[in-house]
Amino acid sequence: MRTILILLFSIFIFATTNAQSDPVVEKIISIGQTDNQTMEHLDVLCNRFGGRLVGSDAYENSANWAASKFKEWGMQVELQEAGELAVGFNRGPWFGRMLSDNGMHLHFATPSYTSGTKGVQRGHVLIEPHTQAEFDRMKGRLKGAWVLVSGENKGWPIDYTNKSQALRDSIKKENEKINIKNNEIRRENWQNRNSVQKELLPLIEEPGLFYKEMREAGILGIIQSSPTPIRVLYDRKNINDMTFETLPTIPDIKLDEHQYSTIKQMVEERRYFQLEFDIRNYFKMGPVKYHNVIGIIPGTEFPDEYVMMGGHLDAFDVASGGVDNGSGVSASMEAARMIMQSGAKPKRTILVALFAAEEFGLLGSKAWIRDNKDKLDKLSNMINRDGGPTAPVGISVPKEMRADFESICASINDINPHFPFVISERAPREKPKKAWGTDSGPFAVEGVPTIGFKIADPKGYDFSYGEIWHTERDMYNKSIAEYQEHAATVTAVVIYGIANLDHLLTREGYYIEKPVKAGKKSKKKR
Repeated sequence: MRTILILLFSIFIFATTNAQSDPVVEKIISIGQTDNQTMEHLDVLCNRFGGRLVGSDAYENSANWAASKFKEWGMQVELQEAGELAVGFNRGPWFGRMLSDNGMHLHFATPSYTSGTKGVQRGHVLIEPHTQAEFDRMKGRLKGAWVLVSGENKGWPIDYTNKSQALRDSIKKENEKINIKNNEIRRENWQNRNSVQKELLPLIEEPGLFYKEMREAGILGIIQSSPTPIRVLYDRKNINDMTFETLPTIPDIKLDEHQYSTIKQMVEERRYFQLEFDIRNYFKMGPVKYHNVIGIIPGTEFPDEYVMMGGHLDAFDVASGGVDNGSGVSASMEAARMIMQSGAKPKRTILVALFAAEEFGLLGSKAWIRDNKDKLDKLSNMINRDGGPTAPVGISVPKEMRADFESICASINDINPHFPFVISERAPREKPKKAWGTDSGPFAVEGVPTIGFKIADPKGYDFSYGEIWHTERDMYNKSIAEYQEHAATVTAVVIYGIANLDHLLTREGYYIEKPVKAGKKSKKKR
């Protein structure tokens, strides 16, 4: 009996040791520590292609490059058409300066899919009118002027759709009524100028209230105050109806709030000066198709079962997309390369999804789901990296999955002692009815587990996602190399581990099961 117990114990120890010292996992970790190429991938994405806006040459070039790398590493590749735009957009350089005795270089940006200048354009500056009387008084000076408009930049261009014009027309009428009352107050104040003066009623503020009329009068462009770092997005209101014959015609400039304040004060003081801009925003004729890039490592035993990792390939072009989402794309690509270099033969198929048009409304991930409904029930998990260049320090899973993840993640704490990895349990949650704002959202709506990593800045590099989110500071040098490299290694280990289980991850305990209503029988499972 004692001999049998010793034998069984030896088999257990051997099996446990063997599970924790999978040669493929050891090889992945070795590659991650000695030949990690995550930052090389990021360098190409940011510093060879730049901001990868959907509809731009940079996006198309980066998609083709990523596909070529997947093929180079021995993977299969699918370029899935995710949509098309009627016109494309490429951003060139931009410059501006104030011409005066105390002139200065201007700090500004313009939203994507808005107009550039016609070469270098120089003009005087006016503050926009708020009433018809103001417009009539200054309309002769509008030709060749840069116009300061009200409001604070939130990233979007000034809305000039027909719907917005109807709103502006109604505000003009209200402002006329207010102006009539204000004229009465002015007269009363003049008549009683030796007594306490009544305050004028505030006019309704609407940026670009006379946008159409000012454009027809020949203004050079509009300028709006912007907090720093400057955030610019794209013309979401017009992009779907834009054609090459109906492109925007005047620049929409978002200017550093400190410079805006100085310039506005100078205008109010009626000082003479000029602003000069050179903005090279270029359009191209469409239709412009855009694609998801799907790298495929086929499964050897369960090829029709899947595990997915990735993030969105597109990025706003005011910067180079170094964090949002170069940090996700580069780590996912490197995780795929490590798996291939390790000689892994996973049991189920690994999909590396680099999605298009996340920034335009999760269009790429929605397109993949639309075309792959048959795969969703067989998709074990979707790991989406889109939270910044910080380190994975843990994972939260339902208790029903804990044993699998304890086995899968057993070697992670051997990778880097500075980044301890903790597995915790989470309670079931309600399945979302609406996708959240990143590419895992549409998968969650379909009931696919989207277990990702808890991330942190354990070494205290003071990373701030808010600083880079869609701003001019989203550059290559905002990514943190050691975190990125660690993330690629951990992702490779976990994705390979899930793919190599002898079963799909259970979905039990992941979402809250809806109770069966009284009087209705539940359907039997087949």
